[in-house]
Amino acid sequence: MIPSATGTLSVAGVDIGTAAVKVVLLEDSAEAGARIVVRRCERIRRRDPQRVTEDVFEEALAAAGVGRADLAYIATTGEGEMASFRTGHFYGMTTHARGGLFLDPEARAVLDVGALHSRGVAMDERSRVLGYRMTSQCASGSGQFLENICRYLGITLEEIGPLSLAADQPEPSSSICAVLAETDVINMVSRGITAPNIIKGIHQSMAGRYLRLLSSMDAHGIVLVTGGLAADVGLVAALGDAARTQRLPLEIRTHPDSVLAGAIGAALWGAFRARKLAGLGIRFAAGEAA
Repeated sequence: MIPSATGTLSVAGVDIGTAAVKVVLLEDSAEAGARIVVRRCERIRRRDPQRVTEDVFEEALAAAGVGRADLAYIATTGEGEMASFRTGHFYGMTTHARGGLFLDPEARAVLDVGALHSRGVAMDERSRVLGYRMTSQCASGSGQFLENICRYLGITLEEIGPLSLAADQPEPSSSICAVLAETDVINMVSRGITAPNIIKGIHQSMAGRYLRLLSSMDAHGIVLVTGGLAADVGLVAALGDAARTQRLPLEIRTHPDSVLAGAIGAALWGAFRARKLAGLGIRFAAGEAA
């Protein structure tokens, strides 16, 4: 098919992460802009990521009442190169920058907190990437680390944020190594430290690490937290508190769709590329590399 270079396009963005698959279907109008039609986020949970991706994508199509042939472009990001049905693939730093700006037009950086790694991306008002930094191999600042802590404490990831906000005397935790931090938590439990104070201390440790990451790339202004931990209100609060305490020129924000930022950005880049191809008169089928 040849999508219209000026009309409304239906596009898909698929973000395959270590822990979850995110799918977004957008309607993108050259005149009115983009609108999210369908959102899907599914945790992989020891299943085959490729199978999960196929299933979630088909569910999204069914929810929108469209087929693959109705899509002008299917864009992937993250580990999305494993998706055989993709039209094109985009790097995570560019998709999170584009998706973050879509969710918060005032944002000038995103902090993508994933299951295994975290990264900061600075961008301008056109989502052009100006700087990029990623955490080291240690997992003490990741979603997987927090998930391990949840198991030790017998709580769920959804409970972490509210518990952190209820803390009255946070207990400091190691910010250097995940193994040391987990050992700290075991010792804290044996000493009778409450779960809220343990979690708040961990959030403060993670916040310090993330702020050093953002400072290393000279981020300024509004920072949108994206990725799997963007919904952790305790972590977002710890980031904001630490930025104010250190008098950094940063305002930390999140958005209800922050976890989908990568998929949203991929879809938007897909729409952009589809219009470029249409302007050149290039014909391709949905799911065919372009």
